Amino acid sequence: MPLRSRCLAVALSISFILPAASSAQQTAKPVLHGRHWVAITGKPLGATAGAMIFQQGGNAVDAACAMLAATSTMWDVLSWGGETQALIYDPNAKKVVGINALGVAPTGATPEFFKDQGLDYPPAYGPHAAVTPGTPGGLLVMLELYGTMSLEQVLAPAIEMADGYPIEAQAVRGIEREKERIKGVALLEGGVPTSSRRGS
Repeated sequence: MPLRSRCLAVALSISFILPAASSAQQTAKPVLHGRHWVAITGKPLGATAGAMIFQQGGNAVDAACAMLAATSTMWDVLSWGGETQALIYDPNAKKVVGINALGVAPTGATPEFFKDQGLDYPPAYGPHAAVTPGTPGGLLVMLELYGTMSLEQVLAPAIEMADGYPIEAQAVRGIEREKERIKGVALLEGGVPTSSRRGS
């Protein structure tokens, strides 16, 4: 093939490749810019809570706690009974600090307690399967150590936005999907789920 034909063939190939490559780079989500702050969550109202706190002069930890409060209050997939982990840059110590708010087992949840209830191990579901909620404790620790605003100020956006907020269809579907299993965790006298006793 003559050199001119080869160059033309390469040029045509490139012209077909470039539109595909450029369209692959496009995204439906715009790039976010923030000169002073950025508040991002998976839910727009959660990000709004953070923005409200920034506008009131709060710092990044205050805003993060407000967003955590809003999303935990308004969406079942997070909930106040959940767990939280956070990485916070401490500008005074010039280091990143980890907050591990995964919750802890209640002091009474000992091996002896479960054995006395006729259980070989803690149940998979029900009140005796749960740890103490980690999220509230994590929020309080973050505010105490690194925040600048009060708990009342940080919770205000969540309280304001959640007033009259309808339950999401996703939550309703989750309840419907799990209702039979929830019924199966009917409590006996003493509070031990029927499905957790030996031989059941």
